[in-house]
Amino acid sequence: MSNKIRILSTSDIHGTIYPYAYADGKPLDEGLAKIKTLVDSLRDENTIVIDNGDTIEGSPFTYYHYAFNGNGVPCLLSEAMKMIGYDYMVPGNHDFNYGEEGLFTHFKTAEAPILCANLLYKGELLGPEYVIKTINNKKLALFGLITHFVPHWEEEKKIRNFSFKEAFECCKETVAKIKEKENPDYIVCIYHGGFERDFETKELNENNPGENEAYRMCTEIAGLSAIITGHQHRELCGKLNGVAYTQPFQHGAYLACIEIDTDTNEVTPSLIPADVKADSGIMELCAKEEKRIQDWLDMPLGTTDLDLLVHDEYGSRFNKSQLATFINIVQKEVSGADLSGVAIFLKARGLDKIITMRSLMATYFFPNTLVIKKISGKILKEYLERSAQFWTISNDEIVINPMMDYPTPQYHNYDLIDGVEYTIKVSNPIGQRIVNLTRNGVPIKDDDEFTIAINNYRSSGSGGYEMIKNAPTVKEINRSVIDLISDYILNHQEIDFEPENNIKVIK
Repeated sequence: MSNKIRILSTSDIHGTIYPYAYADGKPLDEGLAKIKTLVDSLRDENTIVIDNGDTIEGSPFTYYHYAFNGNGVPCLLSEAMKMIGYDYMVPGNHDFNYGEEGLFTHFKTAEAPILCANLLYKGELLGPEYVIKTINNKKLALFGLITHFVPHWEEEKKIRNFSFKEAFECCKETVAKIKEKENPDYIVCIYHGGFERDFETKELNENNPGENEAYRMCTEIAGLSAIITGHQHRELCGKLNGVAYTQPFQHGAYLACIEIDTDTNEVTPSLIPADVKADSGIMELCAKEEKRIQDWLDMPLGTTDLDLLVHDEYGSRFNKSQLATFINIVQKEVSGADLSGVAIFLKARGLDKIITMRSLMATYFFPNTLVIKKISGKILKEYLERSAQFWTISNDEIVINPMMDYPTPQYHNYDLIDGVEYTIKVSNPIGQRIVNLTRNGVPIKDDDEFTIAINNYRSSGSGGYEMIKNAPTVKEINRSVIDLISDYILNHQEIDFEPENNIKVIK
């Protein structure tokens, strides 16, 4: 028998099964098919396999399933996870995107117990508060946590029966309880959350204190042997204050491993790249559905002579890609709002001259819905000032603020607004950068009132936009923005409009 305890984990799979990109078919070392190969090669009688959430949302495969098959029908991704044989699962924030039915159907199909000490459903835990495993005459305690920021992002109706205890405090209480009642040799936390501080400078590195608390957990809670993290899509592995930690990037690009030597008590973290052959069983399981999805992705929706491609990350924002104008046109027409705001997502492809579902899905990644808010001119300016923090000056040049890249990219938090004209003067102090804010050439006053169409993520205040969260909601359009855009293209067939160059970024 091995003298090792091995804990293998995935996190932030985001619907990825196959080892290639849906945008262009490029081979990639990622996906559940490759994860199964890795797990099979490493699993023995002393191995525990755990998924750390954000699993069912994020790819055309799962989007197609939940859009056309329904939330209560088992998804083949969940069946694939059953084939891998997970021992436990911790929910992630995006696992609530399809509501209670989607969440519970996924867990039931995957046949793995939910392990989450700070998530309550109708006042009760969904699974054990923690579990004890005795391996090689050593007691191992495992417990899960989810970032308690879920209500900041998710629609209330999808989580109305759930409550989220503060993650750090729950971690502290759970560790104390385990130590007192179980006296284990090792305690491992599986946390769908990440690190809020820089490892070297110890400075806070994010705008939402409390969203990620792994640094505090490692440095302020005595007794943790290891913490398995996720949520931030970072490639992390090491030790902090003697606590081993992992975070395996996203999409199954790595399998995280915590290995405990029960002779020496040494705890060793590692990330194992998915550069292996994909498992044929999972590929075959999903093959028919994948063929339907590939055909659907290649379905033409319409055409355009405009340049709606994203040529580079900097230029598409600095010069306002007309892709943003187009999505704002759709959102304004559907909602009847005065204004519309949209972000260009990192690595968005944009729309080809022949617009297909493939190019649309490679451009708008998330299952966001549309919300119409009522805002004043004062709130609008605060909104734009928050967005203007995306830029900074370096070597006398306008550049993207490094805070937008580290610790995780936040390009989705730079919004481009249509229906007004404005200039961002980057050399001005933060909070005083928006100049020449007008509507149809008329300066906007603080007490002016507008309606604005934005996605539900932004309407919740996420990304540091609390001023939007607190604004009155006029109405909600509970269809995905992807559906709204595809319907618009199908109805119009030829996409043509006068380009809007209403945003200037200057030194």
